[in-house]
Order: sequence, then structure tokens, then C-alpha cells
Amino acid sequence: MGIIFKPIVTEKLTDQGEKLNRYGFIVDRRANKLQIKAAIEQMYNVSVADVNTANYHGKRKSRYTKSGLLRGRMNHFKKAYITLVGDDKIDFYANI
Repeated sequence: MGIIFKPIVTEKLTDQGEKLNRYGFIVDRRANKLQIKAAIEQMYNVSVADVNTANYHGKRKSRYTKSGLLRGRMNHFKKAYITLVGDDKIDFYANI
């Protein structure tokens, strides 16, 4: 498994991608900013200007079943927000 798991495609980040040249990705929790920058540059052939990261803790979840209450939590994850240099763009829909 690589460092980059999947892109975050939301209305807010799509708007930032068009206006501010900024994109979001779910990344490996152990990856640092230098590793994330190198992985993005290699995967998409773009120049990265800035990397911001945010760690998220998994939410606690519970549900009621026939056998009683089941409790658990979602996994922890890390988001990386990438700002690209100049006119570089990432097109997530090119291969659809």
C-alpha cells in the first residue's frame, strides 16, 4: 500500500481546486509532509508548493441489533491538503 490512499472529492475542495489550486487526499497516518509531497509529485507529475496535514480520530459508533448494543469506532485517518505551483492541475475525472 502506498502513502496516498484516495483523493477527497467534495464540493468545497473542488471549488478550492479551481480557484486556489488546492487538493485534498486521505494519506497514511505515519507519512510526513516530505513523503506526501514526493508521492504526489511522482503520481500526478505536478510541482507541489505547500503541504498541510490534519490528523482525525475515529468516531465512536453504536447500533442496536437483536442481540443487543454493538459498540465500536471508525479508524483514525490523516488528511493532506496540497497546494500546487502555478498552472499545474490534477484532473481526477480524466480516466472515467
